[in-house]
Amino acid sequence: MTTKTQGLAAAAAPGEATLDRIAWIGLHAIRLPLATPISDAKVLTGRQRPMTEVAFLFAEIGTENGHEGIGFSYSKRAGGPGQFEHAKEIAPVLLGEDPSDIAKLWTKLCWAGASVGRSGLSTQAIAAFDIALWDLKAKRAGLPLAKLLGAHRDSVQCYNTSGGFLHTPIEEVLENSSKSLAAGISGIKIKVGQPDTAADLRRLTAVREHLGDDVPLMVDANQQWDRPTAQRMGRTMEQFNLVWIEEPLDAYDVQGHAALARSLDTPVATGEMLASVGEHWELIKNEAADFIQPDAPRIGGITQFLKLATLADQAHLQLAPHFAMEIHLHLAAAYPHEPWVEHFDWLDPLFNEHLETRDGRMHVPSRPGLGFTLSDQATAWTRATAEFGKRA
Repeated sequence: MTTKTQGLAAAAAPGEATLDRIAWIGLHAIRLPLATPISDAKVLTGRQRPMTEVAFLFAEIGTENGHEGIGFSYSKRAGGPGQFEHAKEIAPVLLGEDPSDIAKLWTKLCWAGASVGRSGLSTQAIAAFDIALWDLKAKRAGLPLAKLLGAHRDSVQCYNTSGGFLHTPIEEVLENSSKSLAAGISGIKIKVGQPDTAADLRRLTAVREHLGDDVPLMVDANQQWDRPTAQRMGRTMEQFNLVWIEEPLDAYDVQGHAALARSLDTPVATGEMLASVGEHWELIKNEAADFIQPDAPRIGGITQFLKLATLADQAHLQLAPHFAMEIHLHLAAAYPHEPWVEHFDWLDPLFNEHLETRDGRMHVPSRPGLGFTLSDQATAWTRATAEFGKRA
């Protein structure tokens, strides 16, 4: 063995600071059925079928000393079985490792499946482990995750999305928006991007008139406009005093988003569909968004999200994480600039605990870690499980 090899082996050996080790890993593939098939602009323009369920990958991690954490990733329409299978392949590399070494373990998981790359399905599978490790760390410290990270606030302004999809008749959208405001949610987002842009404007006009001028209102085109249409619609929508226009262009059209952000008074928001920190960095360095919208499960978990948050803070961007409010509430609370969190009620049946909205804000719970446990209903919706090691 060479001197260099000996040095690397010594560096990898556990030292006195290693006080615990991962002893057990449990994986669960859970299918969440949606009460109503969901349609946005991708459905109305023929790109996708209505969404009827969400596939979740849950990871549980237990240590020799009896500490446990839980995390999840997800996929819509396709990819769930692939995430589960990839997670099964890479999970064993965590056994025997120190659960505190989260960044090291992210890299180890990444290299375990290196041939399939560092974005997309592979890193989304890693995300479930990574989030579980952060949950475990915060629970062991007896702190909500936001407090472990270092919170800037104990509550975050929030907006509702689930009541404004395009399959929903406008009368119901208006009713849903009133219910959201009554439930302590401060902002409303509706979907746009229909083939008939005049129909979008009619819906938006009705919602703004219903809410009044003071309620924060956002729109989401779900990548359905080309550049000229986005420019025209963006200019027309200036009158509605929107908080942002979301995904007006293809998610990977960085230059198009940059040009639009420069030309409109209304802020541009995007990033939810990107699957790595590197892809978001292209948005940031090209000044292609005013609001950046990362999704921790999609980009590889909390470890990657924190890297991205530092880059976004340096660029003075506003933050509005996509979906998964059970995770993103904690991460948004730790962001230096006042962020937004997206409220979805779809996931409520999966958990025994629910997040509180009050006075227009979502409140960080006092429970340690992420603060949720899987419900009996989640167990009933489980399609497959896998275990590695032995639970303490």
